[in-house]
Amino acid sequence: MKFLRRITNLFQRSRLDQEIVTELQSHIDLRAADNEAAGMRPEAAKRDARLRFGNPQSVKEHVTGADAALTLESLWLDLRYGLRQLQRNKAFAATAIGVLALGICASAAIFAFVDAVMLRPLPYRDASRIVALFETTPLSNRYQLSYLDYLDWKRANRSLDAIAVYNSNPTSAALRTTSGRTASGIDQVDTESVSAGFFDLLGVVPILGRSFRTEEDQPGSPGVALLTYAAWQSRYGGRSDVIGQTISLDSQPAQIIGVLPASFSFAPIGDVTFWIPLQLWDPPQTRGDHGLSAIARLKPSITLAQASSDLQNIAATLAQQYPDADKDRGAAILPWTDIVSGKLRPLLTLLMSAAALLLLIAAFNVCSLLLVRSESRRREIAVRGALGAPRSRLIRQFLIEGFLIAAAAILPGLAAAAALIRVLLRITPGDMLAATPSLNALGFNWHVLAFGIAVAFTSGILFALTPLPGFLTSDLHQGLAQSSRSAASVVWRKLGTNLVIVELCTATILLMGASLLVRSFYLLIHSNLGIETSHLDIVRLDASGIPAYDKPAQQVILAHRLVDETLRLPGIESAAIARHVPLAGIAGGVGSGFTFTGSTTFYIQGQPRFANPEEANFRSVGYQYFSTTRAQLQQGRLFTAMDDTSHPPVVLVNQTFARLYLAGVNPIGQHIHSDKLKSPAEVVGVVANIQEGAIDGSVAPVLYAPFDQVPDNSFYIVARTTQAPSLTLTALESVIRRVDSGIVIQVTQTMDERIQSSQPAYLRRAAAWLAGGFAVIALILGVIGLYGVIAYSVSQRTREIGVRMALGAQRSSVSTMVLAQAARLIAIGVVAGLLCSLGATTLMRSLLFGVAPWDIATLITVGIVLTASSLLASYLPARRAASVNPVEALRAE
Repeated sequence: MKFLRRITNLFQRSRLDQEIVTELQSHIDLRAADNEAAGMRPEAAKRDARLRFGNPQSVKEHVTGADAALTLESLWLDLRYGLRQLQRNKAFAATAIGVLALGICASAAIFAFVDAVMLRPLPYRDASRIVALFETTPLSNRYQLSYLDYLDWKRANRSLDAIAVYNSNPTSAALRTTSGRTASGIDQVDTESVSAGFFDLLGVVPILGRSFRTEEDQPGSPGVALLTYAAWQSRYGGRSDVIGQTISLDSQPAQIIGVLPASFSFAPIGDVTFWIPLQLWDPPQTRGDHGLSAIARLKPSITLAQASSDLQNIAATLAQQYPDADKDRGAAILPWTDIVSGKLRPLLTLLMSAAALLLLIAAFNVCSLLLVRSESRRREIAVRGALGAPRSRLIRQFLIEGFLIAAAAILPGLAAAAALIRVLLRITPGDMLAATPSLNALGFNWHVLAFGIAVAFTSGILFALTPLPGFLTSDLHQGLAQSSRSAASVVWRKLGTNLVIVELCTATILLMGASLLVRSFYLLIHSNLGIETSHLDIVRLDASGIPAYDKPAQQVILAHRLVDETLRLPGIESAAIARHVPLAGIAGGVGSGFTFTGSTTFYIQGQPRFANPEEANFRSVGYQYFSTTRAQLQQGRLFTAMDDTSHPPVVLVNQTFARLYLAGVNPIGQHIHSDKLKSPAEVVGVVANIQEGAIDGSVAPVLYAPFDQVPDNSFYIVARTTQAPSLTLTALESVIRRVDSGIVIQVTQTMDERIQSSQPAYLRRAAAWLAGGFAVIALILGVIGLYGVIAYSVSQRTREIGVRMALGAQRSSVSTMVLAQAARLIAIGVVAGLLCSLGATTLMRSLLFGVAPWDIATLITVGIVLTASSLLASYLPARRAASVNPVEALRAE
């Protein structure tokens, strides 16, 4: 019955209020009657009765508050009152909601990337136990394995459930088809070769057909291939009868045995069309042929340290058994997540920290607004308290209004975050999306929604708590007699100025980090690559599927003809052939190691054969290559047209090679044995270092051989132009098609575009743009916050300023007084920010290039910019203070 009555009370509040008033009046009347019976006069008896029972409104609030159902109604009333308050102060509401929405947008958008790359598990079975394996040398901690070393590691280890290898450099193959995609009926497709247990290790099950069997990964076995989902849809229309079809890859027949799931991707490889067995297509030559990457799955109870110790023991044993190939080689093991997202982790950590700081500034700005607004409402709160509202009811009102602001900011903030996520994905290079598969499914999801709600909820609590100390520590009834202006001034001086100092400090940290990133990006794209990058065109072509170019002599003829035809084009100054061009691959290695792309093993005739690790990048280039790229010759001579197969083999080495392997001897005349050369080659020259690997990596040792002596049917044309290089790219493509329409053109770009689109450049450009944007917004919010502090302070001191000026103070001294107050806040905030930024920027060292975290020039520049901006914002209220009319100021008071 009691429960039903409470439910009924929700719909009969007026009747309940009347009952409470009637009952309260009856108690007052009875008390007054008792007083009269005791001899009191009627007026005094009634007054005493009213005093004993207290404020009728307060008593009614207390009675209704004891009813849980009626408490809900009071909450609804407080909610409506809070909405009316925000509607009445539209400027305040719009500013507070907009500033908080901006903070939610930035933090939620960056969190979406952090969630996809760093928090979500990889889409593999037992992903947390998947690791990458490497061999180590004194030069690097990330060397590839040979196939025979892989077999020994697989056989002897006690810490791994499974181990598999893959060719770390996907190759192109000629797919013979009747689809008519090219005039020759041959398509160029990307293939990747893996060991038989590769997909089983990852837990990937084909959606059609089956995976590789052990016996299919053997030399001489019938050819088989797995088809990617994208290729199945685009080439075969998603037909189920694709299983069992025979295709021809580089003239070798292979049967399609399965289709991989649409969700499958393998970050180090990117997009390929066919997956094929390793032994069938890339049979190993010797134990010294280190060209395979390895992955493994740890046993459930094994740690990384235990597995590393196990593999180190195996590597040490192999180094003793096979000194010719494995001397000084050890083993290294890394979590697979470090391989997949290792490059993005520092960037995302930095951006998430920047977004958090921006959110902090936004929240502090709203808190400042709430402080001013709450102090201006002190008289209102005191009146409500005097009318019977309990302190808990008033506190609840602030809680509701704080959460209303946070709730109103969620929708625009998350909508803007969803738009920002799409923009960031659109400007992300395709190769980076392929290298980070989790980004492909990135979007607005429930994780981002939950994060946004959590941010808003936390902000709501902060907003609700901000004005409470001023009311909890004072007598509300004093607000009836106290000037709200003086009270607000006191609280603002105590809290508002401290918030502004924190804002300026935070803005300084963001500006410092953004400035270092911008400078790093500028230095990166303008770094010395060892060549003159302007006016260089690059076109990569592949003729491997055309029988007419299978033989070396035919490949040389094709290369010469293409160069000759290119030189006939208007605007072409020079042209050359190169098997590889600068900025190949991505930055790898741990510590100070090198990145090797297209590497070779070698030894130097006449020197102790295994005194040093003997591995270097190998480049086959035309004799015009160095003059076309304008690389510098340091010693000896460059290649000439006479360096062909009719003359003895020759090579050039770079400065790093000479320093590491030919120190103390004259490099010219030394003879080098390489697995890429049929006979020893004489060193005829030393060229300056060219950045063959990643733009931000160390320059590895390089061997350059004449293309005519080591030809290939897949290579680049490098052309120097006398006009804008982008204008001649189409003409270069036309030349290739005119020579042979069956040649596949894979890449057309300028060298400047190659630099700009490289992964290191993109990472730093993205970091610079996003952190710079956050820093600018933080600067604006911080300056606005400072302006608000000074302007409000001036408004509170109008009478004081009027008195000063009436007593003879000059206008300049008044403005100086105001600017001095601002300068004190600015100095504290900027100096504290610069000191904090020294520690913050040290944490982002891995993203910097060519600049130290404590760069003095950047520190000074940031300090000057922030100080000047803040003083400019303070000048306006200082000028307003100096223009105060003393008579009007005193009359207003």
